[in-house]
Amino acid sequence: MFGNLFEEEEEEGCSSSSSSSRGRVAKGGEEPPPPRGRSNLCGIKNQGGTCYLNSLLQTLLFSPEFREELFGLGAEELGCLEDKDKPGAKVRVIPLELQRLFTSLLLVDQQSASTADLTNSFGWNSSEGTNQHDVQELNRILFSALEHSLVGTSGSSFIQQLYHGTIVNSIVCRDCGNVSQRQEDFLDLTVCVCGVSSLEEALWNMFVEEELFEGNNLYRCAQCDRLVTAAKSAKLKKLPPFMTMSLLRFSFDFAKCERYKETGRYGFPLTINLRPFCEKTDGKDSDYSYELFSVIIHKGGCYGGHYHVYIRDIDQLGRWEPPEEECKPKTQKKVKEEVKQMCEPKLQEDDPLSVITAIIAQEPSKSVLLDQLGQKLMDKIGSSWSKKFRKHYGPIGKFLQSNSDVFMLVSSGTRVALKANPPSPGAEPPGPAEQTPDSDPSTASDLGAAEPQPGPDQKPEPEQKQGSHWFDLNDSTVTSIRESDIEKQFQGKESAYMLFYRKTQLHRPCEALNNPEYKVPPNLIQMAQQENVRVQKLREEFEASNNTVELRLHLAPFYRLENGALQPISKEHNGSTALSFDRRKTVGDLRLAIYQKQEQWEGDMALTVARGLPAGLHLYNTLTDDGVSLYSAGICTNSELFVWNGREVCGATVLTGAEWEPVLLNVVRPFMGEEVDQEEVDQEEVDGPEREEAAGDFENGGAGLKKEARGFAGASTLGEVKEALGEPEESLLCQEHKGGKRREQGAGEGGGASGWRVFPPDDMQRTLKELQLKDGDALLVLEPHSFDCSMFTLSGDVVTVTTPSDCRWLQVEHRPHGGGEGGEKEEERRKIKVPATGNMLLCEVKQRAIEELQLQETPPGAAFCLRQVDCSGKLLPPVCEELSVRDAGVRLMTTLTLCLGNAPKASQLFLHFSVGTAPSAGMEMDIIVEKSCTVKECLKAMLDAVGLDGTCWHLRKLDWCEEVGEPLMDEDVSLSAAMINNGETLVVTEGQLPPKGFLKLSVWLRLDPRNNSTLSEDFNHTDSSQTEDQLLEVLPAGEGSGNSPALCSGNVAELRAAGQVEISDEATLEDLKTQVLTLPVLQDVCVPTTAFMRVWQLEGRRLARIFRGPQLSLKKLKLTSGTDLCVQLLLKEEDLGPKDVLLNVKMGVPGERSYYPPEELVWDAARDSSPRSLRSCLAAHYGLSPDSLLLAKHQPDKHIWEEISNWSQQVSKKKKKRKAESLLGAPFHLKDGDTVGIKNLLIDNNRDFLTPEDERGQQRLREQTEQRRKGGQATGSDGVGPQKKSGPNKSRKPEVALSINVGSFR
Repeated sequence: MFGNLFEEEEEEGCSSSSSSSRGRVAKGGEEPPPPRGRSNLCGIKNQGGTCYLNSLLQTLLFSPEFREELFGLGAEELGCLEDKDKPGAKVRVIPLELQRLFTSLLLVDQQSASTADLTNSFGWNSSEGTNQHDVQELNRILFSALEHSLVGTSGSSFIQQLYHGTIVNSIVCRDCGNVSQRQEDFLDLTVCVCGVSSLEEALWNMFVEEELFEGNNLYRCAQCDRLVTAAKSAKLKKLPPFMTMSLLRFSFDFAKCERYKETGRYGFPLTINLRPFCEKTDGKDSDYSYELFSVIIHKGGCYGGHYHVYIRDIDQLGRWEPPEEECKPKTQKKVKEEVKQMCEPKLQEDDPLSVITAIIAQEPSKSVLLDQLGQKLMDKIGSSWSKKFRKHYGPIGKFLQSNSDVFMLVSSGTRVALKANPPSPGAEPPGPAEQTPDSDPSTASDLGAAEPQPGPDQKPEPEQKQGSHWFDLNDSTVTSIRESDIEKQFQGKESAYMLFYRKTQLHRPCEALNNPEYKVPPNLIQMAQQENVRVQKLREEFEASNNTVELRLHLAPFYRLENGALQPISKEHNGSTALSFDRRKTVGDLRLAIYQKQEQWEGDMALTVARGLPAGLHLYNTLTDDGVSLYSAGICTNSELFVWNGREVCGATVLTGAEWEPVLLNVVRPFMGEEVDQEEVDQEEVDGPEREEAAGDFENGGAGLKKEARGFAGASTLGEVKEALGEPEESLLCQEHKGGKRREQGAGEGGGASGWRVFPPDDMQRTLKELQLKDGDALLVLEPHSFDCSMFTLSGDVVTVTTPSDCRWLQVEHRPHGGGEGGEKEEERRKIKVPATGNMLLCEVKQRAIEELQLQETPPGAAFCLRQVDCSGKLLPPVCEELSVRDAGVRLMTTLTLCLGNAPKASQLFLHFSVGTAPSAGMEMDIIVEKSCTVKECLKAMLDAVGLDGTCWHLRKLDWCEEVGEPLMDEDVSLSAAMINNGETLVVTEGQLPPKGFLKLSVWLRLDPRNNSTLSEDFNHTDSSQTEDQLLEVLPAGEGSGNSPALCSGNVAELRAAGQVEISDEATLEDLKTQVLTLPVLQDVCVPTTAFMRVWQLEGRRLARIFRGPQLSLKKLKLTSGTDLCVQLLLKEEDLGPKDVLLNVKMGVPGERSYYPPEELVWDAARDSSPRSLRSCLAAHYGLSPDSLLLAKHQPDKHIWEEISNWSQQVSKKKKKRKAESLLGAPFHLKDGDTVGIKNLLIDNNRDFLTPEDERGQQRLREQTEQRRKGGQATGSDGVGPQKKSGPNKSRKPEVALSINVGSFR
């Protein structure tokens, strides 16, 4: 009806399904489904867009009479699902799958059930799960499918019995009183929303108000035989047990030509009496009275949204609890707000005791789950425990234990409370989702028995009558709601969409209440019990797997204390070992396991939490309580434990705790050592920017300074650090000044000065932590005599270190023969270093290089220029010598080449050019022109440079593949306006400029050995000089261009380059074919007329489409310049119509998984594009019966065959006319060149279209998918072709008709 209603708010449609999957992540294997929640009702998983289906299925499940009628159908009538694939078996799959789904929803202990098997029985593919539809349309189509599935069974009429009603339409002649009546059946009533305020008003307008035929709108009376005044009315004649009301909330605005949703207030009653709207009104009130039991709600707009449903639990199958916001008395809410206002201003965020106490005190239950305490702390202070407190206080579990005078553990150690204010017996219990593996289920159930007591100012909620509890079923989520919440759905963006009423005279037996097994067949009950056993076993295995932590043990005998941290004694063996352990076990169990593993261990064993730092391994808190579980002790996966005696390592005392955490500092000292080897210097110079970075970091070998990494305890004072370094008392310690000159220099400067701040004497007593020194910070150590050197200057408390600027240089290489690649011998190339800075002009660099190379006189009067070299060794355009090194983009410590030639000025361009063809490497000519000169002036300058004259020349640019490209059409614009850049290559081409609107097209000739082997031989003979670059293998349209082999011989066609044509876009297709025949390679080929030619458009290596219509212009055919065309010569004339489809058809070889060679078939889809039409066309072609053919379309990118089904569609009863399925549209989209496989079922029993080549292609796709999943580089199946780019705007999906496929059971 409205197709895809769920594009605008797609995230809402999947929110509920994704929420259930949050939580712990399975380490491996299948994660078991979570159990049912507090409501004891089961939700339904959303497949991506099936919320409309979920809402309707839950409504049918909670319709007791529908559910029992469905369960009353046995296997003797419906068949068995195990036999559905057997030939000749009549298995009614849809009702069987619906029975299984209902059983799972009623009896299986899981949070949500899957509808995948049910939708598969509908004949839906994977994409149907994401295509969202209208629930009103689904209601009608599902009932129609069930009726067709149950033909010939005892349940064939139960849909009619429960939902079928009758309306009688009457027209009464006002002249003679003649009454004309017509009956109309309905399964649901569609009521108007626009212009009415309630359901009763809409029904009154439909069944009480009369429509008068008068004035210009008269009625022809059959008895009077003339136009008369008449009154038309409608009444309900037969009322069904279930009355379904569909609200017309979606309308169309003809003024704006757009859809819109009615969001105004529209009331509906919980009970309704339909007596005023019925034809006969002499029955009892109970015959006309209905109760509301389901409301399907739509949230969103007319193009997108989400469905969920409010349902009344008639049989009391669920456990109803007051909504959470109503569980707390109003006085308690007020007190909580006052406490929050009083506590929050006084909260000390740096004191964990204050923070945790405030969190627990503000909880209604006066307790917090241990595994939720960290999240609540982050919500409170905006930072996690590990980030803010762990270094100083250890794990949060350890902190709670150390403050046992304040905190206490309750509920078997899973919750923490305050000793001064313990939780009351009626405290709020943890929900099923909150229970951890350490929690005791019996405790949760005991707590759940307590009900909250209303406060003194709160009126108790009136006791609701039996079976009147309501639930909100939102995909996987089920929550309790009040009956008063239904009124909230009268209006707004989230409002009621379908109403389901049930007759009040339908009473439920006592044995049906609180009994989900009522009327469920024994075989389905047994199936549910087996599933519960399987799920429970899966949960137990998952819990055991999920509670296993991977620990890393470090053994003390393999470590020594060095630089304030523990270092491995041997690099080969680092002394660590892995251990898998259950985190629910105690520390004592872990200690015993390590004792058993380390048989040689003697004496005490201490287990201390350790962590690897840049300085080495550091120890934190020791696990002392053997009775505490690893979980409570804060031990998790990848935790590191140090196993030692608790006192010393290799005779050295080890300080533990966060305050003694080591800091790794770079100790920098003056370095006046010997000269570094020249070869090393040269190597460092070659390193380029990396060496520049290293010099800035004071690596060893840099002139003037040397660096050494040393670790110190964070609680050590600066004076202790100086003593540990062995420095005299008068030495100075300096910290690098972050805002010094060194940081201010440009990246290209290199070297220079850096500033250091001297630590004052008072800082000698401060610790490294107090001084905020971090790992990697530099510490300069200077003795008093260091200032005798010019490198160090003391000004106040700042030391300036001036290092030699040996990294501020440019290397200039002289190429005497102009820079040809390999044109001169290596010994003729001379290199020198020129001192340079970023501000030096390049003309000064060139002058210094000429002087040092002594080139002032040789050759006499010669001009030189500086040119950069790219990574392939090619010379780049000369740099502008009027600019500085930095402004010209030249990096220091790189190489410039000194060549003969002039350098361009800032207002000039240096261009390469050639005459006639694209230049080969090193053969182009150079010219310098002004940026402001026009294209015509540039062309004249180039012609003068090569000694040519005349006006029959024009300029062209090179395209991206270094071939002659588009001409510069406007010769009067400047080079800068024509987007000509420095260093670009232009081609001087002979001939006048082509007029605007001309197209340049590349032409390829298709040589297909199946059709024209003689032509292929002629072509090879006439043009035997073709190179490999001019040969190309091409696959027919629809065939993949990857590595998949051809399905049969001759399937791959060969293309040869035929040349290029230039033609006006106003020319016709026939003119194009005629011009193609004038190409030199086709002059000797005999083609009677252009009708013997077929022109394809090439996209990559695919034949994309056939151009048809000889008299259509190329502009109308949407041909653009640069398009690749493929010409195919035919053996007979061809004139394809606009709706003709050229297909490659392949008949399967009987008994084998292969096909006969393909044939071309023209299918006329103008009048009928249905599967029946194609089947008839193929039957006529092969001389077979249409009913004996099985068809499938090949999808080469997926290596699958998509069967063109024989099923008929069940469409909505509202549609007057059945719309035939078109193969030109979704899902097949048949087009020119597609491959269609055919199976003759009279002689071939194999209905599988796959070939061994397809299976190998699928295996390759799976391997590529797995590689991408592991982070490997994604590779498409064809390896070529453009990649799709995701734009910011998401296009709306096309609307797809909803259908359910049903077999024939008549």
